[in-house]
Amino acid sequence: MSDSETRTDTLVSPTGWSLWSDAPTPTPTPTRQPRPPRPRARGALTADVCVVGAGYTGLWTAYYLAITHPALRVVVVEKETVGFGASGRNGGWCSALFPATALAAQMRPALADTVKEIGAVTREEGIDCDFTRAGLLTVATTPAQAARLRREAGPGWLGAAEVARLVRVAGAEGGVLDPDCAAVHPGRLVRGLADAVERRGVTLFERSRARRIVPGRVVLDDGVVRADVIVRATEAYTTALPGARRDVVPVYSLLVATEPLPPAVWDEIGWERRMTVGDARHTVSYAQRTADGRIVLGGHGGHGGHGGHGTPYHFGSRVRPSFDVEPAIFDQLRRTLATLFPAAAQARVTHRWGGPLAVPRDWTPVVHLDRGTGLAHAGGYVGDGVTASALAGRTLAELITGRSSERTGLPWVGRDRRRWEPEPLRWLGVNGGALLAAAADARENRTGHPSRLGTVVTALTSGR
Repeated sequence: MSDSETRTDTLVSPTGWSLWSDAPTPTPTPTRQPRPPRPRARGALTADVCVVGAGYTGLWTAYYLAITHPALRVVVVEKETVGFGASGRNGGWCSALFPATALAAQMRPALADTVKEIGAVTREEGIDCDFTRAGLLTVATTPAQAARLRREAGPGWLGAAEVARLVRVAGAEGGVLDPDCAAVHPGRLVRGLADAVERRGVTLFERSRARRIVPGRVVLDDGVVRADVIVRATEAYTTALPGARRDVVPVYSLLVATEPLPPAVWDEIGWERRMTVGDARHTVSYAQRTADGRIVLGGHGGHGGHGGHGTPYHFGSRVRPSFDVEPAIFDQLRRTLATLFPAAAQARVTHRWGGPLAVPRDWTPVVHLDRGTGLAHAGGYVGDGVTASALAGRTLAELITGRSSERTGLPWVGRDRRRWEPEPLRWLGVNGGALLAAAADARENRTGHPSRLGTVVTALTSGR
C-alpha cells in the first residue's frame, strides 16, 4: 500500500460512511450540514399501511401507494436513517440483472422497463442522482472467461478491439454490452425518494426500531403502529426480527472509491460514457465511473476467501458495524483496481466502506402479500436490488390495493421461500460456496479453460 493510501482523509468507518453519504469529510462544514433526523415514532399510531424499512423497497412501495391511492394513510418506520443499509451503500448499478438464472429471462422485460421507469421518476421528482443509462459492459479478462461469456453471449459478443473502444480494461479478450443498465448515485436516489414520498403525504419516522411484527401491529421501541397492511422491507436486517433469522443470510460486500481522476488518466482508460463495468469471474466484481470522475469498485462472494482473510458471512447471521471494515478485502479491491485499470494504479483511495446484502436460500427474491394476515414482504436481491426493489415496491402497491397487472403475475410473486439451514451448516454452506467460487477463478486463471467448479457454483445459485 502506498503512503498516499494511508492519509487521514480517507473515509473508512464501521458505521457505513461511504462516498454516497455526500459527506466530503467526517466533520460537517458550513456549506454541507447533515440533514436533521426525522422524528422518532412514539406512542400509539394508526395507518392503512405501515412499511418497516426506509430503503429502496420500502420507499418505492410507499411512493407507488401515494401516487395511485393518495387517500391511504402510509407510515414508514426506519431503525436508523433513510438509506442506512444497502440502498445507501451499493455500487450504483441500476440494472436488469436477476440473481436466479432460472427466472432471469422471465423477469428481464419487467426489469428493463423498470430501469427506464426509475429514470422517468427521477426526472419527474427532481431527484438529482446522476442517473445515466449507458449500459453494462461485462468483460472477459482470461481465456476461460472469454470462452464462457462468448458461449452465453452468442451474436452479442464484442471482440477485444470493440471493448477497448468503450473501456480499456487490461487483458480484456472481449465482452458483452447490456443496454439495460444505468449508473446512479444511490445515496441521492434513496434520499430523494424519501423526500418525494413525504411531499406526497407519507409519514416517515427515523430511529424507530421495529421490535416485533405481527398481524395488524408493529411494536416499536417507543410505541406501536397499528395498520391493516404491514410491509416488511428490511433486507439483510431481517435476521434481527423474531423468528426470521433463517429467512435470508446477510452477506457482506465491500467497496472502494478513488479520488477524482485527472483527464490524462481518463484519456488512457477511455470510459467516456458512464456505462457500468464488471468482469466475468465467478466471484463478484463491479465498477462504475461516477459523475465527478472517480472509479468505484466493489466485490462480494469470494474476495473474503483470498488468503483466508475476512469472510462474506458471519456465524449466526450476525450483522455488526465492525464487519463493514475488512482491511484485507479493501487491499484486495485495491489490487483488483490496479489490475483492471493500470492507469489508475497510483490514484488515492478516498473512501472505503461496506455492508450486508440479503441472500435467500434459493437465490431468488420474492414479493409476497398474505391477504389473510395483511403481512407483506419483499427482498432477497443478492446484490441486484437497485432496480428489482423498485419493481418489487410497485408490485406490492398493486397487490395491496387489489390491482392486477403483468407485474403481479411475475414468477417471484407469492413464491414460497425455503429457509436456510441451522448453524453450523449455514456458515459452512455460505462460506464454502464463496471459497468454491474463488477456487473456480483460480483454476481458470491457471489452466485457461472453464472450470467444472464454476458449473457447480452456477447450479447452486440458479434459483432452481
